[in-house]
Amino acid sequence: MEELHTSSPRPIPTLYEWVGGTEALEKLTGVFYDKVLADKLLSPVFVHMSPAHAKHVAHFIAQVFGGPRLYTQTDQSSHANMVAHHLGKQLSETHRKRWLQLLLESADEIGLASDPEFRSAFVGYLEWGSRLAVLNSKAAVNPIGQEEPMPRWGWGETGGPYQPAS
Repeated sequence: MEELHTSSPRPIPTLYEWVGGTEALEKLTGVFYDKVLADKLLSPVFVHMSPAHAKHVAHFIAQVFGGPRLYTQTDQSSHANMVAHHLGKQLSETHRKRWLQLLLESADEIGLASDPEFRSAFVGYLEWGSRLAVLNSKAAVNPIGQEEPMPRWGWGETGGPYQPAS
């Protein structure tokens, strides 16, 4: 009797693994924030950005995409702290769209994964996060408590309709 060999399906990689890890995300944010600082619309928003900002953002995205907990452990920050950076900034839809445009240009420029499945998840995250940043930029009080977990983004859906903080 012939033996049938069935191979188990390969596990689905995290977005962090698919994008190329921390190195790829640090390269992305480095190129991106260089563009931001040279941009007439966005540079005033980021003029007081710390030299470590791009790296911290890369660590935040890495953790959100299922990578190591660099943002919360190494950088000793939190989701609430990320939200707090946007409070009172009064970001507009024009700011958001330009931010998104420059980030996607940077992703293309460095050769970030461009397959439709990854880019769909990536752009979905950027749309979600940038829209929350605009909402939070109008707030005076942080809607996220220090105990709130970091967001987790994968290949699928966001999990339901938007619910404003009460």
